[in-house]
Amino acid sequence: MTPTEMFTLIQRILSYSIFSINQTQITLGSIFMLFVVMVIVLFVSKILVKKILARILTKTNMDTGTQYTLTRITEYLVIMLGGILAFQMIGVDLSGLIVIFGFLSVGIGFGLQNVTSNFISGLILLFERPIAVGDRVMVGDTEGDVEEIHIRSTIIKTVNNVSIIVPNSEFVSSNVINWTYSDPKVRLDISIGVSYDSDLDLVLNSLKEVAEDNADVLVSPKPEVLFLEFGDSSWNLELRIWIDEPTRHWHVRSDINCAIVRKFRENKIEIPFPQRDLHLRSPLPVPIKSNA
Repeated sequence: MTPTEMFTLIQRILSYSIFSINQTQITLGSIFMLFVVMVIVLFVSKILVKKILARILTKTNMDTGTQYTLTRITEYLVIMLGGILAFQMIGVDLSGLIVIFGFLSVGIGFGLQNVTSNFISGLILLFERPIAVGDRVMVGDTEGDVEEIHIRSTIIKTVNNVSIIVPNSEFVSSNVINWTYSDPKVRLDISIGVSYDSDLDLVLNSLKEVAEDNADVLVSPKPEVLFLEFGDSSWNLELRIWIDEPTRHWHVRSDINCAIVRKFRENKIEIPFPQRDLHLRSPLPVPIKSNA
């Protein structure tokens, strides 16, 4: 086969019509062209976002979450515009596609409710930003840092260094604790009970000293100690402290608890055990029936 014949054969194969959209013939060549253009668009979007835009945003004073949102939105816009350009290049009228997608959405809408919900929720997360990359969040009993926000799901790296993929709809429809949403300052409440025989003023001063000696505890708002109630076997108090690094709240709570134990032992302040009174009574005599 001569090169000319080979070229003619390839041209015939690429010109073979598979189906038509709104009176536009879709051939193997147009599908190949569409595939090539979309690959180029995806490659350009990655280069534009990761190499150019990300490098520019790192030089600004924007926080990490805002930078991530801008890069994601830019990437989606580039892909969407590239898709429109690709269809225009192969001669497909997008109005016809809109009609087709409209009919398809009616047929498959019920089967893709979760996918659609997660897609819309992903857009809400990117634009409304109730959570952002780098935030410390708690979803249910899972606590971790937001690593990536995709269009369908969000990746959270837990405190155990385990990546969990959470559907975006969970962040929109459920209660989510965001430790770093607006103000990084958070308050920790530490409950403690002391014996009724304790010196109350000494207890209050000891708890204040524990808070003041900890470098993670903020001076303003200042720590405070509250006498909550008279318990069954103890005075129940609460030490309230403020920190500005929410990701360290477990470590700070542990350090404060250890310091309280040491301070109370130093000042001979007793932390009572739960007490229960047990009353024993003699068994009642059982009457004996006679056989007479």
